[in-house]
Amino acid sequence: MNLACLDLEGVLVPEIWIRVAETTGIEGLRLTTRDIADYDELMRHRLRLLDTHGIPLSRIQSVIAEMGPMPGAAEFLDWLRARFQVVILSDTFYEFAMPLMAQLGFPTLLCHRLQVSDDRVVGYTLRQPDSKRAAVRAFHHLNYRVVATGDSYNDVAMLAEADAGILFRPPANVVAEYPRFPVVTDYDGLRSAFEVALA
Repeated sequence: MNLACLDLEGVLVPEIWIRVAETTGIEGLRLTTRDIADYDELMRHRLRLLDTHGIPLSRIQSVIAEMGPMPGAAEFLDWLRARFQVVILSDTFYEFAMPLMAQLGFPTLLCHRLQVSDDRVVGYTLRQPDSKRAAVRAFHHLNYRVVATGDSYNDVAMLAEADAGILFRPPANVVAEYPRFPVVTDYDGLRSAFEVALA
């Protein structure tokens, strides 16, 4: 049985933190896993900025509620579901992602949880360390053949663990550092790459 593991942000939906940065005017929130490979370092940076500027969770959620999938993402996901079992492996948080999942037909999502106190984000809890790689490894133990796609540093372990890994619209620095993975820049190319992986 073939299983597709997809990153969420940058593959199916826009980067949430960039949209929050644009809405709040806090430029430091524009940094993502495309820029900082160490996820804990990135999240501590984000939490400091949210605290410094007094940004509540409800404001972030209101920004997310106005977002939607990237053009063509929902149609691609429908195409993929007809050929693969599909799981979204993301470093986002359930408290952020559920409105976006509704717009994508509620695919299975494995991600993390926020620690919240009085509408303030005070920390986060990882589902498990190195969660994307661990998930693909677990699917292999269940005898799935896994094809994975992502766009950032935090997806590389997932792509390497999968039977086939595909970079989707990655930044130049990720392409340069990981030339072993094929690169596609649109959903037609991603369909073709998944079809090749099925062959």
